[in-house]
Amino acid sequence: MADETLFALLHMEMVSLAHKSAGHDEEDQGKHIKILEGMGFRVGQGLIERLTKDSPSFKDDLDVVKFICKDLWTIIFKKQIDNLRTNHQGTYVLQDNKFLLLTQLSCTKQYLEEAPKFLAYTCGLIKGALCNLGINCTVSAEVPIMPTCKFHVIISRT
Repeated sequence: MADETLFALLHMEMVSLAHKSAGHDEEDQGKHIKILEGMGFRVGQGLIERLTKDSPSFKDDLDVVKFICKDLWTIIFKKQIDNLRTNHQGTYVLQDNKFLLLTQLSCTKQYLEEAPKFLAYTCGLIKGALCNLGINCTVSAEVPIMPTCKFHVIISRT
């Protein structure tokens, strides 16, 4: 419990600092999102490197995403992803019904509009982990209802 609280507080401070450093004009609105995604990307790369150093290689993309949903998520958020869906063509939806970084926020519409800045770090984290495992992808997030979060992973086939 203490680890979760400390992580949530650190995350809130990172969001606040990135938002303050981005500036106030319209051109800089997305800059704080990019800063947080970059931080998450680097952490995801490092974590997955440590987690997979002694494990056998994965046979396909689905195994890699399952590893993210079970092992990586458990280490970071102390629980597994609640639901994983795929179309078996490179699109995955990871759903967390009680996402730790959103549970501290109110469920009002105001905070639903502010949710993307609280999800950017985690999107970067997932993308960094997958990138380090050789999977080029885009990761986005949506919040249908607080504190449920869906992460959309679309794997690039190039």
